[in-house]
Amino acid sequence: MSAPSAASVPEPDPRASAAPGGAERRREGGGGSEGPDVTVPRLWAIVGATGTGKSDLSLDLAEALASRGHRAEIVNADAMQLYRGMDIGTAKLAASERRGIPHHLFDVLDVTEDAAVAWYQPHARTAIERIHAAGADAILVGGSGLYVSSVLYDFRFPPRDDALRARLEAELEEEGPGPLLARLQQQDPETAARIDPKNGRRIVRALEVLALGESTHGAALPEQPVHWHPRTRVLALGVERAALVDRLDRRVERMWEQGMLAEVERLRGEGLEQGTTARRAIGYAQALSQLTGALTQDEAIAETQALTRRYARRQVSWFRRYAEAEWIDALAPIDAGTIVEERA
Repeated sequence: MSAPSAASVPEPDPRASAAPGGAERRREGGGGSEGPDVTVPRLWAIVGATGTGKSDLSLDLAEALASRGHRAEIVNADAMQLYRGMDIGTAKLAASERRGIPHHLFDVLDVTEDAAVAWYQPHARTAIERIHAAGADAILVGGSGLYVSSVLYDFRFPPRDDALRARLEAELEEEGPGPLLARLQQQDPETAARIDPKNGRRIVRALEVLALGESTHGAALPEQPVHWHPRTRVLALGVERAALVDRLDRRVERMWEQGMLAEVERLRGEGLEQGTTARRAIGYAQALSQLTGALTQDEAIAETQALTRRYARRQVSWFRRYAEAEWIDALAPIDAGTIVEERA
């Protein structure tokens, strides 16, 4: 992928809901009702494939905003960084590396708990509302496309049935994803085509929703998305494909050098293997297989690299659908100050 230079962002859809905590404020253009309310704190989003430098840009952006009198706080939108102790394999910034900038929704789940986007959305929006209520901008950062979309857009989720899902998960455990995927392909071929055939959890969820009477799974980016917050700006980091592959492969190798196996061994003691989400995370599943002897270290690393490359392709495809995204070449020098001033 060749990342084009930053493009201008269209004005937010007027149908979008009012900003959290928005009261009587001065409006751009002389106090009339036209134009965006420039005193309402912004919601920024920094998105892109894994390994493109989103965390670094979020810190630079927060500092650039602060230098201009606008405090900013960071909200996590990476599903696996929700988990306590999953640090090396998720490239999570240590507290000492966060430059004193408040971070939210990091380390909030145990590895035995289920990270679900329907849980995440209200928690993330609550964090953003509190940040805005304190007069600061919020910076949403992460590469989990569905999680990001659930916050940025008017996005609703289909119903749930824990008992039904448990039966489907038992079927998945016994027979694998193949038969379940075949059933989904018969009932909802469009949804089936969007799901990774190896992602049994998503197949189960789609079948659960269909069984509850919905015509389709529906949890995807709306065709005509409407922003949840009226002052939203999306920055998307891109890297040319060959360069990204090289970065990702080296990143996986560093994970093992930095102690990935020891991290996973410790998390086993905290119940990692009993979790439904964390144990399937790319890198963690392979390290578990290495610890049990099912894979050698070279095999675990190679499999993690292949899955990471595939995941990055899906991330790029997802975020390319964001019409308002400003694409930035992650390998070029990025001046966060210029970004802030472009549409201040």
